Amino acid sequence: MEQHHWRRLDGTRINRSIEDEVRAVLVREKEMGHTVKVCIGTDSQVKGKETEFATVIVFIRKGKGGFMYIHNETTQQKMSIKQRMLMEVSKSIEIAYTLCRLFTIYNVDMEVHADINTNPNFRSNDALKEAMGYIMGMGFVFKAKPHAFASSSCANKAVQ
Repeated sequence: MEQHHWRRLDGTRINRSIEDEVRAVLVREKEMGHTVKVCIGTDSQVKGKETEFATVIVFIRKGKGGFMYIHNETTQQKMSIKQRMLMEVSKSIEIAYTLCRLFTIYNVDMEVHADINTNPNFRSNDALKEAMGYIMGMGFVFKAKPHAFASSSCANKAVQ
């Protein structure tokens, strides 16, 4: 997998692969006695001719808050809203797939969150069936709005 540039919420850059970083986090959290769950999501924002994507890996310490890692990416490719929603899902799945072996080894629950509305009155709903099939077909737990906080809140904040 190409080297993505990940950072913490405070802006600190991660200077090793995200796999190595996540492994170190999982070891540290286990040593501290924390039970963690991971939620992965992506959101995007069209800004003129560019579309910016933010993918997040959110670690939730059961009963003790959480923290996240962020990756931003920009493209000039023109996309329909459905294409953009499915591109968001694709970016989340790429990271989930890269990290899922670690989550299995460390017995960590993981969800993939899609910033797609379950209400058919919203345009993003056009991509719901495909996104759900894609994520669940990969064997991942799927969450959509309003339960997809990793994409609709965390990644949204990172792309604004």
